[in-house]
Amino acid sequence: MDDTTFLWNGLQPLVRIVIVGVTAYLSIVLILRISGKRTLASMSAFDFVIAVAVGAVFGRTLTTKNLSISEALTAFILLAVLQFVFAYFENKSDTFKNIFNTKPRLLYYNGEFLEKNLHKERLDKSKVLSAARKKGFGSMNDVAAVILEIDATLSVIGKSEEGENSTYSELVEKNDL
Repeated sequence: MDDTTFLWNGLQPLVRIVIVGVTAYLSIVLILRISGKRTLASMSAFDFVIAVAVGAVFGRTLTTKNLSISEALTAFILLAVLQFVFAYFENKSDTFKNIFNTKPRLLYYNGEFLEKNLHKERLDKSKVLSAARKKGFGSMNDVAAVILEIDATLSVIGKSEEGENSTYSELVEKNDL
């Protein structure tokens, strides 16, 4: 490649990038719409891998001359099919779900930080305290529980919000407190 092709290689490559880019972009949007909300919701590790792969294919489609639109569409469709298959097995098999998905974990309960759980999740107390402040709590004495959810958000449940059949009683029974 000489200096002139490095700076300008003619109009044809730019036109190709625009046509392929628009086609690939619209195809991705269509495939994501067809594949459902799960693809666009809070991501699991598998969802993240799919998103990165879609981005990689899209980027390569834009910049590689030897990749046809049909090859790129095949890759996009394959990724969408993998997403469908994964969701199907995840809904049908608890074993499959347990292997590929995280579970919510109590980080604070009954006035105590659960150090073992904080360590497992590689978090410290400051994240829990920050979540409590964001929820409007001035004191941890008013907090019943803090849970790290499967989408990596922290749920803060106040003592006044706690009911008889709490939404986290299953976690209390299953977690090492």
